[in-house]
Amino acid sequence: MVIAVAVVAVTVALAGDVHAPLGDEDPGLITSLGATLLRLSARLAGAVCLGSLVFAAFCTPSAPTGTVTADGYAALRTAGRAAVCWAGAAVLLVPFSAADVAGRPVARMAEPAVLWGLVDALEEPKAWVFVLFCAVFVAVGARWTLSWRPSVLLLVVAAFGVLAPVVVGHAAVGVWHDVATNAMLWHAVAAALWLGTLVALLLHVRRGGARQDLAIRRYHRLSLGCLVILGGSGVISGLIGARPAGLLSTGYGLLIIVKALVLVGLAAIVVVLRRRWLRPSLADDRRPVARLLLIEVVVLGLAAGVSAALSRLVLPAFFSDPASIMETLIGYELTAAPDLASMVLGWRLNLVVGVGALAALVLYLFGARRLRRRGDRWPVGRTVAWIGGCLVVLVATSSGLGRFAPGAFSIHMATHMTLNMLAPVLLVLGGPITLALRALPAAGEGRPPGPREWLVSLSHSRAARLLLHPVTASVVFIGSLFGLYFTGLFGEAMPEHWAHQLMTVHFLVSGYVFYWLVIGVDRPPRPLPHLARLGMLFAAMPFHAFFGVLLMSRPTLIGEMYYRSLDVGWVPDLLADQHLGGAIAWVAGEVPMVLVLIALLVQWSRQDEQDSRRHDRREGAARGDGNNLDSYNAMLAALADRRD
Repeated sequence: MVIAVAVVAVTVALAGDVHAPLGDEDPGLITSLGATLLRLSARLAGAVCLGSLVFAAFCTPSAPTGTVTADGYAALRTAGRAAVCWAGAAVLLVPFSAADVAGRPVARMAEPAVLWGLVDALEEPKAWVFVLFCAVFVAVGARWTLSWRPSVLLLVVAAFGVLAPVVVGHAAVGVWHDVATNAMLWHAVAAALWLGTLVALLLHVRRGGARQDLAIRRYHRLSLGCLVILGGSGVISGLIGARPAGLLSTGYGLLIIVKALVLVGLAAIVVVLRRRWLRPSLADDRRPVARLLLIEVVVLGLAAGVSAALSRLVLPAFFSDPASIMETLIGYELTAAPDLASMVLGWRLNLVVGVGALAALVLYLFGARRLRRRGDRWPVGRTVAWIGGCLVVLVATSSGLGRFAPGAFSIHMATHMTLNMLAPVLLVLGGPITLALRALPAAGEGRPPGPREWLVSLSHSRAARLLLHPVTASVVFIGSLFGLYFTGLFGEAMPEHWAHQLMTVHFLVSGYVFYWLVIGVDRPPRPLPHLARLGMLFAAMPFHAFFGVLLMSRPTLIGEMYYRSLDVGWVPDLLADQHLGGAIAWVAGEVPMVLVLIALLVQWSRQDEQDSRRHDRREGAARGDGNNLDSYNAMLAALADRRD
């Protein structure tokens, strides 16, 4: 912590007035230094909170369906105390960040009208208000939680709190901000997970907690993954922020290099020192382990200080590559109209959803391969469906279709329908949960729970039952169409990149949940009879058609301010393009529904045949004439062959 504070203080002192180049006033040293140190404090507290929750849920042998262990409870208390500190930093950051961004001394924020006016106008203070709510929720929840499932819920809330300041930070503005923001989302989560879980593990070792071998082994795997993510995302965000030319000629670039060297040092600790110090039996002396963990804490603290210092400096790309209005809104230019070549070859990889689709594809194939090596059979059709669904998601978000989607409502609607109506149909037919339950090894009696037990517990939780209730799934699937496009929410969301990503995830998840209940291979918490599934499908079909008709006949523009600010030259008539989007929504909504109806009827027919054969076998066994029935069927088959 001391090293991180020193790095921040030196950087603020050497940087001087960073507001003048942007045309703003200097808020003064107290405001500048205070805001930067508070951001560092919030980052560290949020990391400890998130990491402690991860440690309590996944690094201690807590039963997924019961209460946490004593060590898990201790980690929860650590998370609660860190959340209190996190909330305190967030409270102070509301006026400090408003003053720092606006270029005003923080003393002027004492007037409520001035403060709330700036909070309403600026994005970063809003983010800290959101962080405050997340931190308070976690602090209260960690104080009263004793079970495993609620601790996972707190973990999810804490992760959202960690991400909130990232999506409104430096990476969210300028040229290539779409790629930079996506990279920083991975970067922030990986850094918080590593540092926070490390602190929780160090406290666990020092108090002599049980099953330290399990905790260290799981932490080691987690930190290796975080190291890879930090390295890749750091390179991407650093090159976008500084550009290659600014790495050696600017203070920002030099700090990027320092941070890279710190990551190299962490890699050396992970690969070399851990292998040497953790080789003795874990039942032996713990002092080498504690020393190693303490070294990692110091190095990660230095990295956190460098990151906080980087957030203080202006990106060199702001001056070397100034952004146009279109680049400010979406991160890149769309000057030429889309054609076949640009749609096929104009790829721009979505580092969140696109990379997630590729990761899901690889994990699925790995699971199917494990089953084959074990001698078990996995249907080829399910594998083909999953591959197709992942590729559809990748194409919809990262190909020319995804690249041009922000520029025209019609292309956006094509992407929406692809992610909401086509990709989920293929994905649910892949049966990923069934595959995971068959491929993942069971913990066994006397062994701590693992990924298979975690998956079973989450899939049968109350939250899963609520999410997968037919009414909830149908309301979210249908209602989000009207709620997004006919309430003004779409126009507010389009200028924000994080809102683009949230919309994409929502389209995909809401469609997946709905089609899971209708034609999914995986067994939901409340299995529905085929007649109820057919009713869900028939109930949804008219609403999609009605939505498309409303778009086709709407006389006013949806998201008018956004599209007029974007000023895409190849869309001369925005209203006509919106009507085209309505036609796409109508057709793209009805055709997949018909295909789903056919798939449902086929599944229904197969299930009836299986039930009939099972019923015949039971009756035959009860009468003791199973052999006679088999002989009778063989005789009928022989007569049929003679006739042919």
